[in-house]
Amino acid sequence: SPSTNGAIQPKIKLPPIGLGCWAWGDAFFWGYNPTQDKDLNEVFDYVVKQTTTSAGSKTSVLLDTAELYGLGRSESLIGDFSKKVVTNEETQQKIVVATKFAALPFRTKPENVVKAARGSQKRLDRPIDLYQIHFPNAFANEAYWDGLADAYQQGIVKNVGVSNYGVDAVRACHNHLAKRGVPLTSNQIQYSLLYRFPEQNGLLQACNDLNIQVLSYSPLALGLLTGKYISKPSVKQIAGPRKKLFEKAIDNPEFEKLLLTMKEVASNHGDNANVAQVAINWCRAKGTIPIPGARNLRQVESNYASLSWDLNANEINMLDKAATYTYIDPAASPFPRVDKDTGLIMFDS
Repeated sequence: SPSTNGAIQPKIKLPPIGLGCWAWGDAFFWGYNPTQDKDLNEVFDYVVKQTTTSAGSKTSVLLDTAELYGLGRSESLIGDFSKKVVTNEETQQKIVVATKFAALPFRTKPENVVKAARGSQKRLDRPIDLYQIHFPNAFANEAYWDGLADAYQQGIVKNVGVSNYGVDAVRACHNHLAKRGVPLTSNQIQYSLLYRFPEQNGLLQACNDLNIQVLSYSPLALGLLTGKYISKPSVKQIAGPRKKLFEKAIDNPEFEKLLLTMKEVASNHGDNANVAQVAINWCRAKGTIPIPGARNLRQVESNYASLSWDLNANEINMLDKAATYTYIDPAASPFPRVDKDTGLIMFDS
């Protein structure tokens, strides 16, 4: 149904936190190997248990994956794990699974989106609750939006969203889908205390104006905001592309200042509160839905414990003032900035 500001209301209200499954199956960036599957299964089982509250009522949980994560391995793991523990319809309905279409250059037609959605559905072995365009392409973006609408109207996916879309792109996609009566549910973007561009360039506000829910990926800045990496020896164990980012950060006094502030805030919330929870709750305080990753039980328990407390206004202000260091420059992003055919700015942060 239309809202007063012209935005179509999404059919689904996403939970306050999700589980990012990028590392599940990704060997290049996260060093995945199949020996980790036992730990990942424990993480999945823990999240499923969160569908039942302490009072015995049912609530939803969110898992976010993509066809690119491990080239389908992440989706397949979720499908395999689900078979073992999701034994009734009520529980399955409370597990919200989001996945993504890879907007690769050789995919230029709406039917490419529909076909990919069917492939993801087969690997997941369950309905797709939220289907997202993973990133913009340098062309064919409107064709992808039609593909989303086709998949939605054919009943292959229950809700649709985008990811890594800037202000102009998210408005254009919202308007395009609205003409077909399809609500744009979400925009998944990078957002954290070390990457604040979406609040500074109007992207968060644009999504809010259109009733588009914002999923914040990398809320822990690839692990930098866990408090684990504070010195050069602590970074030695890091392999892959993250290492240079981490080495640059720990040499910067602004990053050290932020971590000290985060530790101070965490100390206000009991012995079990930690720096990672501060980072997650800052994203929640800004109106977004953080989707931190987890590869073991300790990490996922810590992530979900964030929901047991909130930042107050003074703490949010303290963190805002301390968060002056940016660990990644948007200009270094691999995503195309402009659609060469329409001139539409697709990516801005």
